[in-house]
Amino acid sequence: MRTVYVDAGPIAHLSGKGPLKGLSMLHSEALVSPKGMGIVVQGNTIESISSSEELVDEYGLPDSEQSSDSEIKIVSLNGNAIIPGLVDGHTHLLWSGDRSRELSWRHSGKSYKEISNMGGGIQDTVRSTAAASDEDLVKLGYSRMRAALRTGTTHMEVKSGYGLTTDSELRLLDIASRLQSMEHLPSMDLTWLGAHDTPPGMSTEQYVEQILSEQLPKVVEQGHARSADVFCEPGWFTTEQSEDILKLSRDSGLELRMHIDEFVDGGGGELAAELGVTTADHAFHTSTDSRKKMDAAKVNTGFLPGTPYALGTHWPDFNTMIEEEYTWSIASDFNPNCKMLSLSFMGSLLSQRCSVHPLASLVAATRNPAETTPHSSGLVHGRLEPGAVANFNVLDGPYWEAWCLQPSHTPFVSTCISGNLIHH
Repeated sequence: MRTVYVDAGPIAHLSGKGPLKGLSMLHSEALVSPKGMGIVVQGNTIESISSSEELVDEYGLPDSEQSSDSEIKIVSLNGNAIIPGLVDGHTHLLWSGDRSRELSWRHSGKSYKEISNMGGGIQDTVRSTAAASDEDLVKLGYSRMRAALRTGTTHMEVKSGYGLTTDSELRLLDIASRLQSMEHLPSMDLTWLGAHDTPPGMSTEQYVEQILSEQLPKVVEQGHARSADVFCEPGWFTTEQSEDILKLSRDSGLELRMHIDEFVDGGGGELAAELGVTTADHAFHTSTDSRKKMDAAKVNTGFLPGTPYALGTHWPDFNTMIEEEYTWSIASDFNPNCKMLSLSFMGSLLSQRCSVHPLASLVAATRNPAETTPHSSGLVHGRLEPGAVANFNVLDGPYWEAWCLQPSHTPFVSTCISGNLIHH
């Protein structure tokens, strides 16, 4: 089936190779087409982007006799603007339980580590997740992915990490792979995060040894995860322990990701640069020197603006990342403490609260994270160009800037995912 979309408003296509950085993130003339264009989709792929006038001459008008061929469908976009499908490069999708009471604890002055020591935090979610059935977790994952799709996400990186035993980590990756095979959901890129916390009854040293000798080989044998991740943070996994896990993961064929410097500058940025990991996320307290080293090593900085929003802490200076021409992206960090799946809300935080230009915010939620989390089809995504996967969002008005101006509900009337148009 070929579908021809005509009468589009401006299309923020963001086309080109590689991530964007610096002032190139703001170059609207190069990244946004004027109104009056159209998109031809063949199967799950963008075949061409050209003027609506040319497409109407070739294929006919919407709902006309000329478009009655069953192999061609012509759809008018009614002047609505278009942006690429949003790419969520950091999620903790699969877990069960409720940690809402931790909000009161934080307001009473308890730190993240103190809450963990009180029986909250990651361990609380691990216990609840272990008690949930596979079917319960599939339903939760499905519901969350549909919610993400409604707010424009067409691809998401999904981590394990709420198991902390070999069998439970494998279980979470297997459940994620079941969701991966379902239709009309965002596509997935799976990451193993066994080094998320230390399970009760073990020292961190003992758990790291188990990870290296047992858990990692089993994850590689299972074959679902493409990447490995470590929570490299003082009080969790040291830089030395993180290095051991990540090096063996790379030797075992996995790509590398990291959680770094969320609460303090714990040296995670230095290690990320040394190892040349794909992306180092959180990075709220990473030093200027480490940021320079990370960028020189082609490490993406993955900011998670929903986390400081949820925890009531500060945001980093995103515009400095533009001024210094560093490579960076944003993601939701969906987890029990940050129950937000809307990347359009994350864009709102950047543009409406942190003075980031909406085009730079959009690049950080599409083209740049797509470089760190490839599409399962092997096609280009996060941008709109011939040969890319047909993932795009149709806004509810004529301006692409609206993508980050409606944080309380979806700004999109429909989303095309792998060539299938889904109306919201």
